[in-house]
Amino acid sequence: MTRTCAAIRPAIEDEIELLRRIEERAGAPFAGIGMHAVAEDEPPPREVLRAFITEGRAWVWPDAEDRPIGYLVLSLVDGQPHIDQVSIDPAHAGQRIGKRLIDHAVRWSKDRGLHEITLTTFTQVPWNGPYYERLGFAYIDPADEPPGLRAIRATESANGLDEWPRACMRADLDTWVVD
Repeated sequence: MTRTCAAIRPAIEDEIELLRRIEERAGAPFAGIGMHAVAEDEPPPREVLRAFITEGRAWVWPDAEDRPIGYLVLSLVDGQPHIDQVSIDPAHAGQRIGKRLIDHAVRWSKDRGLHEITLTTFTQVPWNGPYYERLGFAYIDPADEPPGLRAIRATESANGLDEWPRACMRADLDTWVVD
């Protein structure tokens, strides 16, 4: 096992293909629970990742050789930060890398005076909804979803993700507990 370091840093354009490979590996476990379409889904397009990098909202967790083994990309939805993707190479699971990347996104958001962070997730996948709930996220009642989150959910539904239970979640930045 490669030793990981604690220096979260911005992703760079030269790493786009590495991020896409991380996404593919992180999706593979979904096949083991019958979610083959998710496991086989294409990683984010290069242009999408490039935009996150250019906008300064893409971070990586590098290994000891400074190669990314996890990443997080963040957008702004309804005026608040939204985790579009957080993915960790399964070979490095269980090291709280995802939590630390989320902590970084929380600090980034608080530094900009924002008050909550959101994401969408599969509610019954152990490393999705239940995991985020343990971290401090709470489910948003669909009737209370703001327009931007509602639009994201509509796109996810149109892309077939609602074959499995899915929902929006939010966490209050003022009460977030950083590792």
